[in-house]
Amino acid sequence: MKTLKFKLYQHKGNKFLKRMINASGLIYNHCIALHKRYYRMWGKHLNCAKLQAHIAKKRGRQEFWQLVGSQAVQDICQRIEKAYQLFFKHNKKGVRPPGFKKVRKYKSFTLKQAGYKFLGGNRVKIEQKVYQYWNSREIEGKIKTLTIKRTPLGELFMVVVVDSIDEPEIKLTTGKIAGFDFGLKAFLTCSDGSTIESPQFFKQSLNIIKKASKHHSKKLKGSSNRERAFENLVRAHEDIANRRSDWFWKLAHDLTDRFDVLCFETLNLNGMKRLWGRKISDLALRDFLDILEWQALKKAKQVVYRTHLISLKVQQAS
Repeated sequence: MKTLKFKLYQHKGNKFLKRMINASGLIYNHCIALHKRYYRMWGKHLNCAKLQAHIAKKRGRQEFWQLVGSQAVQDICQRIEKAYQLFFKHNKKGVRPPGFKKVRKYKSFTLKQAGYKFLGGNRVKIEQKVYQYWNSREIEGKIKTLTIKRTPLGELFMVVVVDSIDEPEIKLTTGKIAGFDFGLKAFLTCSDGSTIESPQFFKQSLNIIKKASKHHSKKLKGSSNRERAFENLVRAHEDIANRRSDWFWKLAHDLTDRFDVLCFETLNLNGMKRLWGRKISDLALRDFLDILEWQALKKAKQVVYRTHLISLKVQQAS
């Protein structure tokens, strides 16, 4: 699978998509309420098929809910089902059941086989309305799902999941293999002894975040000044995320150019977050590995995960 992300043009017609996201949020909260009530009454989990049948009937009587296509409603029910399955399986590890969400903060809806059509160029038809997007790359492969996502600033993005093209064979261009250790002081330590330091972008901008957060908390709730202060806070967080992502992409390009096979140890990042909190989130190793895997796939390189890299280090030293 391959995921492609495109930004939609700002247009007054986008309010229809935002209304669809709001309607999806209402349906989501209604499903959560049904799950909780069903468990209180019967002491067991509500079946996904029963939930979908109930929502289909209620959707016929709720005009606002009809903005959301039937497949998007099915996806909401299926995502809630998966969340409850994870909760029942890993509740002893601290996994929580899905809860209610504020409608205005609800982020997305997903369409699968129907409800959308690409018209060529940079136009896509969603529920009988045509929208334009920044066509930054070609969509290759069979489309599996299309998701419309809303950012806290109200911008809309289109996320397309496609069947990935056949993976190329591993090409040995440099003949080099390297193992990497993740650390708190050094972002990565290579098996050849070199280290890569993380800029720690959140730490650099911590004073800006604190100032923006304090400015937001002092504004009167519901006022336009508070809304503007919230937007400034979100922009500060987005700036950190964008700078971190840019650094990750450049680092991934450099490593995949230097090595044919890159080996990493598997880590319990959730456990590390509980111990070191914000610092682990700032380093964002999982985000970096996702980008590195994407670059390795494009360049026909390989990313390998191992429990430990001792044998590799001994081999490199010899």
